[in-house]
Amino acid sequence: MSNAPDPRPREPKPALVFDDPLDQQSSDDTDRGWGERPSGDSASDLKRFLDEKPPHHI
Repeated sequence: MSNAPDPRPREPKPALVFDDPLDQQSSDDTDRGWGERPSGDSASDLKRFLDEKPPHHI
């Protein structure tokens, strides 16, 4: 049995982060992704309207 140090380098342990999570901006804090639709022609708008219409409006 040898008491020599292990020649393999150790991986650093993950550090604990004590930052306040409410100080960070989340994806909900921005207006990106809120109802934006790709621009299209009137035929695609009509198709989307008919696809999204509730069943009681048929």
